[in-house]
Amino acid sequence: MTDVISVVVVDDEPVVRDGISLILTGAGGFALLGEAADGAAAVELARTVGPDLVLMDVRMPRMDGIEATRRITAEPDAPRVALLTTFDLDEYVYEGLRAGASGFLLKSLPTDQLVSAIRTVARGDLLLAPEVTRRLIERFVQVPPVPPAELAELTPRELEVLRELGKGRSNAEIGQALFISETTVRTHVNRVFSKLGLRDRAQAVVYAYEAGLIRVGDAP
Repeated sequence: MTDVISVVVVDDEPVVRDGISLILTGAGGFALLGEAADGAAAVELARTVGPDLVLMDVRMPRMDGIEATRRITAEPDAPRVALLTTFDLDEYVYEGLRAGASGFLLKSLPTDQLVSAIRTVARGDLLLAPEVTRRLIERFVQVPPVPPAELAELTPRELEVLRELGKGRSNAEIGQALFISETTVRTHVNRVFSKLGLRDRAQAVVYAYEAGLIRVGDAP
């Protein structure tokens, strides 16, 4: 990804699309490649223009944002997807992350926070507040975890790093928790992603939870 982040904006409300486009244009560092009014159009547009990031509404006609996210992230060299909603609902977070979303943004965020959050998702960092991560784990803890066979490929240190990633922690926080440098953390994170076929930190959260590495009370 270049310094300029190419973006597609998807929302069934024209005023919302226009508002987000104006915000990104004013912020600088973004290239708007197009807009779509529903999930089906978003899938086709993302396939055609190849953005770095898709800002995706959740509730839309024809195809909702969750299904559109699932289809977009299944494509080769898929862009990252950040889900946009006015509803801070756990089931959207969980299903969105499972579908391949890299972040979850509330439309009500102040302009500066929204721009910062979009940049965060675009560079591959997880965008979930710790309290959201905690609720996510607690809500779905009833599902019996099945440790994947791939976990055996991780070294003990890589397994520790994956567990910390699952808690939603940054590289700096992981380094402090494990008493290692951020550079070392980045190396371990990259190896974990490579061995497990994970695209970003959002996928690592879901993987760690579903593998049973995270339990209620573990999230910071």
